[in-house]
Formats: sequence, structure tokens, C-alpha cells
Amino acid sequence: MMKLKGKVALVTGAAQGIGRAIAIGLAERGFDVAICDIDGKRSALEEVEATIAGRGGKAHLVTADVTNEARVTDMVRELIRTTGRVDAVINNAGILSWGLTEDLSPKQWDDVLSVNAKGTFLVTRALLPHMKERRYGRIVNNASMAAKRGAPEAAHYCASKAAVMGFTRAVAAEAGPYGITANCICPGIIATEMGKQNLQDDKSVNFWLERTCLQRLGDPEDVVGPACFLASDDARFVTGQSINVCGGIIYD
Repeated sequence: MMKLKGKVALVTGAAQGIGRAIAIGLAERGFDVAICDIDGKRSALEEVEATIAGRGGKAHLVTADVTNEARVTDMVRELIRTTGRVDAVINNAGILSWGLTEDLSPKQWDDVLSVNAKGTFLVTRALLPHMKERRYGRIVNNASMAAKRGAPEAAHYCASKAAVMGFTRAVAAEAGPYGITANCICPGIIATEMGKQNLQDDKSVNFWLERTCLQRLGDPEDVVGPACFLASDDARFVTGQSINVCGGIIYD
């Protein structure tokens, strides 16, 4: 059984969608949860904080742009100072935009890679010295099935999530001797505000329903169990893995 009581987790991109669900799920399982998002989403973060408190959990609200190295460093330092420890991080912050490869601007490419890949790197890098010192840590990075199968009009997004998968494997190899695990979750079509960009009409919905073994779309709560498992000691011998949470769209 998961033993999370007394542990502390940081969840980035926690104001909505998958991040919100994971933060609440971790708190319900006993984690104290630091919920992080950009300043512009503070009111949504406050709602998540209130929800966690209303269910008997404990949340620490922090704001940071994960692409800003100095802000990430300060945020992690302050979090360790106030909580005393960070046992797990769920690097969930991410963005998505669309465009055929020949139509993508360098700015579109840089913006998506900066949040999805660089942000994951910066937060992980800031936490690794603390985790190594304690010889314990659980790093859970939100990738995507798009990193494995590709998607038209999303080359920059697919590349960013493939980068997260490769980065995670490297961290698993480097940090394993210190008792630190690093894994990815790879969600499929999840009905979040971002995920609904794949679901513009009935034709799009039916396309994915026909390709999903369970013949339904995912909810953010469907990602909670796998994320909490990887953040717990139940997954102490699982590292360097990319676990599909897609209802059976892909198998590798």
C-alpha cells in the first residue's frame, strides 16, 4: 500500500487539468502538496488549495514560471526552507499549440520546448541536490503518447515530450545510485482544456473512441493513480520508464 503520510510533493502546472487532479489526489493519499503555477493562475491555484484543505489535506501555494531559471531556483529553495523536504516532484506544467511543420515559427517551437522540456529540466535540476543529499526522491514527468506516435500539426509538442522522455531516462541513470527514481507518465486523450483541442467536433471524438480499447476518453482523474504510484515507495524499483495512460491507444 502507498505510504505517503508526512511526505511532501511539488506539482507544477497545478492550477487546472491533470496537474490539479494529481495535486488533489496526492493530498488525499497523505502527501503535503506544494501547488505551483504561473502568477496569472493564482486564483485557480487558490481554489485548488481550498479544495485540498476542505478535504483535510495540506497545500502550499507557490507561483513560478518554470522557464525562468532564477525563479525556479528561488521557489525550490523557499519550499525546502518552509517544508523541510521535498520527497517527490510531478513536472506537469505544459503548453500546446498547433501548426504544420512548414508553418511553425521559431517562436512557436521555442515557446513549447521552453515550457515542456526546459521547465522540466530546470525544476528537476533545482531539486536534485536536495534529493541526493537525502538519498531519496521520486521524479515523475508528464510526457505524452504524442512522444511515441507523433501527431500531425504538433511536431514541436511531440518533440518536447520526446525530449522529456529522453531526459527522464538520463536522470534515472544518473540519480539511481542516490535512491532517486525518475519516470514518465504518457497520457492519451484526456478531457482537459488543453486535451479538448483534439476534440473539436464529433468526428474527432469518434476518431479517438474507435482507437481506444476502453472506448472512452480519459478524465484527469484517470492519471492520478499512476502518478501517485510513481511518487510512492510502491514504485521503489521502477525507474526510467514511460507508462502509457491512454486507455489502450498505444502499447509500446
